[in-house]
Amino acid sequence: MAVKVRRQRPRRRVCWALVAVLLADLLALSDTLAVMSVDLGSESMKVAIVKPGVPMEIVLNKESRRKTPVIVTLKENERFFGDSAASMAIKNPKATLRYFQHLLGKQADNPHVALYQARFPEHELTFDPQRQTVHFQISSQLQFSPEEVLGMVLNYSRSLAEDFAEQPIKDAVITVPVFFNQAERRAVLQAARMAGLKVLQLINDNTATALSYGVFRRKDINTTAQNIMFYDMGSGSTVCTIVTYQMVKTKEAGMQPQLQIRGVGFDRTLGGLEMELRLREHLAGLFNEQRKGQRAKDVRENPRAMAKLLREANRLKTVLSANADHMAQIEGLMDDVDFKAKVTRVEFEELCADLFERVPGPVQQALQSAEMSLDEVEQVILVGGATRVPKVQEVLLKAVGKEELGKNINADEAAAMGAVYQAAALSKAFKVKPFVVRDAVVYPILVEFTREVEEEPGIHSLKHNKRVLFSRMGPYPQRKVITFNRYSHDFSFHINYGDLGFLGPEDLRVFGSQNLTTVKLKGVGDSFKKYPDYESKGIKAHFNLDESGVLSLDRVESVFETLVEDSPEEESTLTKLGNTIPSLFGGGTTPDAKENGTDTVQKPSEKAEAGPEGVASAPEGEKKQKPARKRRMVEEIGVELVVLDLPDLPEDKLAQSVQKLQDLTLRDLEKQEREKAANSLEAFIFETQDKLYQPEYQEVSTEEQREEISGKLSAASTWLEDEGVGATTVMLKEKLAELRKLCQGLFFRVEERKKWPERLSALDNLLNHSSMFLKGARLIPEMDQIFTEVEMTTLEKVINETWAWKNATLAEQAKLPATEKPVLLSKDIEAKMMALDREVQYLLNKAKFTKPRPRPKDKNGTRAEPPLNASGSDQGEKVIPPAGQTEDAEPISEPEKVETGSEPGDTEPLELGGPGAEPEQKEQSTGQKRPLKNDEL
Repeated sequence: MAVKVRRQRPRRRVCWALVAVLLADLLALSDTLAVMSVDLGSESMKVAIVKPGVPMEIVLNKESRRKTPVIVTLKENERFFGDSAASMAIKNPKATLRYFQHLLGKQADNPHVALYQARFPEHELTFDPQRQTVHFQISSQLQFSPEEVLGMVLNYSRSLAEDFAEQPIKDAVITVPVFFNQAERRAVLQAARMAGLKVLQLINDNTATALSYGVFRRKDINTTAQNIMFYDMGSGSTVCTIVTYQMVKTKEAGMQPQLQIRGVGFDRTLGGLEMELRLREHLAGLFNEQRKGQRAKDVRENPRAMAKLLREANRLKTVLSANADHMAQIEGLMDDVDFKAKVTRVEFEELCADLFERVPGPVQQALQSAEMSLDEVEQVILVGGATRVPKVQEVLLKAVGKEELGKNINADEAAAMGAVYQAAALSKAFKVKPFVVRDAVVYPILVEFTREVEEEPGIHSLKHNKRVLFSRMGPYPQRKVITFNRYSHDFSFHINYGDLGFLGPEDLRVFGSQNLTTVKLKGVGDSFKKYPDYESKGIKAHFNLDESGVLSLDRVESVFETLVEDSPEEESTLTKLGNTIPSLFGGGTTPDAKENGTDTVQKPSEKAEAGPEGVASAPEGEKKQKPARKRRMVEEIGVELVVLDLPDLPEDKLAQSVQKLQDLTLRDLEKQEREKAANSLEAFIFETQDKLYQPEYQEVSTEEQREEISGKLSAASTWLEDEGVGATTVMLKEKLAELRKLCQGLFFRVEERKKWPERLSALDNLLNHSSMFLKGARLIPEMDQIFTEVEMTTLEKVINETWAWKNATLAEQAKLPATEKPVLLSKDIEAKMMALDREVQYLLNKAKFTKPRPRPKDKNGTRAEPPLNASGSDQGEKVIPPAGQTEDAEPISEPEKVETGSEPGDTEPLELGGPGAEPEQKEQSTGQKRPLKNDEL
């Protein structure tokens, strides 16, 4: 059983947002406590973690960078990710996949598939007849779906997070573009399953950015609504979001900050990538122009050359953001011909003029969806790498009519930090300061059904009905229940998108199918036959739009009610209480006043639906006269779903993809292990060959020994060059073990000689201190002695034996040649030190915890020693002066003591070398002896 533990952490003067993530409610014996977030951009990704002791931190990749390119290189026998894959894009562009997220959730006839093929003609896309989607055909044996490629990237991000956190991680929050529809979101979830990740939530990247902004500025949020616009232009797309921040009162935690997404606008293809592609096309034209008349091929037909040009275009775009012009240059672009051309910012802006004209579009969409004006927006904040382009800022500033654009947020990492804060909030292992997030539905969803009606006697017609489930810009997560009345037989209904008129014609084609699912119900007629005497309350379908924005149909039920007459004696007090509770907590509802209705479920309680419904309060007297209650019967209806937008992978196919990725990961790990073994063997050979010429190794070895080792090393090096390529990991490790065994004696002799000075010095110090301690212990007066003679004799014996062992071993070692195994071993020195230290520590602990003996008393029961405050004249005893002094000499006074409130006759504990020893020494110097009692030793 899990045990909850509350840990308190010391308060530190750090940013409150980092302090907000507090470790709490730890699960005992849990294998993992860390959680992660993945901000999955088109061009690069940022990974963040939260773990005990690390509130929120961006993960560094293997190159110690804070962001990692979303690129995968897939070869027959190996894979590359991140920066390694980016470098492979030049050598093997066909096998290097990038921007593959643009194909998620899209069928082969989608315009974005054709656009991807035009942008990256080096990739071969094949058709999947089962799901009508596309695959990357790397070779005749290698074929991967976009979900599988994304799964590889997510698994790689997980490995980066686990290496950084130094513990396993399974729970993650992943960002997705706000414009992703149901098919695209389900595709990301399937990719995460392939990667073995448990997705706590898919969070819209604009929402994650808004959450990060609010978390780090919690103190600036008050009861007055603040409207902030975030303009996010990344590599692949542009999103404009209007967010309202305000303190609101919650039932759970009182007044808490809240962010509400009020308006969203977007452009799926407006981003830095399109600018780079324009620059690449311009550079390709310049290169072809330079080689005109040489019968050279078009550079656009060479995938490697185009990959080089795209990389240079990316660099050029960045440089032109800060400079008026720059020289583009590539060595050996094609056919060993170098390329060099000057490009100005003016030329770049002319190439992208139509793109800059689209910059204000998302702003207008966001304002329309929020039903706001620009005057109501307090600030416009830039997010995303492409907003660094000066022309983008110039056009945007003019469009929003503000004095300046806000740049007070980390444009690259804000979404990752907001997502990991949400991950900590959703995790069971952490507790965070509440921050209410109210996201908004971008694409409305409705239910459509057709029912036969009788308009006139004998005349029947079909009536098409629509009921809105989730309206545009309505909040989610949310549950809804829709009731179908006047149905007594099996029927079907459809779940479709609502009005998408805010999308243009091209966006609608990219959007894909506007029909989501057809729901076929089975068992409706049987339920009516089962309860013929009950009144039907309709067929209720329960829908859920969860935190990830993914729609699901939880269940469909046929509900019946009837009145049951009960006498007051038969109705127990418990029953009365049970019938009252639902009304107290809002469980009851009014009777259905319309044929088909949609209800919002405020609390996602499944049990509340099965309780009394529509029960009106009756006077007390009437209840006693006519006690009656409603009995509800709920019959679950069979559901068959026909997915219309994009079918999910069947479970068997998904399992195959999971196994496929696991096999690739295992292969990579085995390859890394083999490379590690080969590198270790090679390093051992070169390092040992070098050591054989070092003086410290030559001192402890003979010429014959060195020649033998050198010969074996040379043979191993030759074997590694000739046969090592095909050698297995086991063979490489065995060869390394053989060489280490051969050199073991040599290395041992060198290491021992390195340890001798330090170990012998420590042993000498311990012997000296132990001897001094023993001498001091023997000087303690008999009356105050706490050590027995046996104990002191034992320590003395150990000291003498250790001295004797050291001297004898050093003498024996001096007789041995350096090339033989030494008799003076560092482990033996350590063992002798431990044995001696153990004896000394035993006596020290005894002195520390032994209670002092009481001072002797005289026959009258008074202290033998004078009171603490007594003067020399009041002591009543004559001080006998030592030899050589007269009686007129002043007596030696005892050291001043501090009263402790103890009873007369008690003494302070004795501490070796402390103030307690001083009176005894002075007492001896005066020649005085205190009388001993018979029971005192």
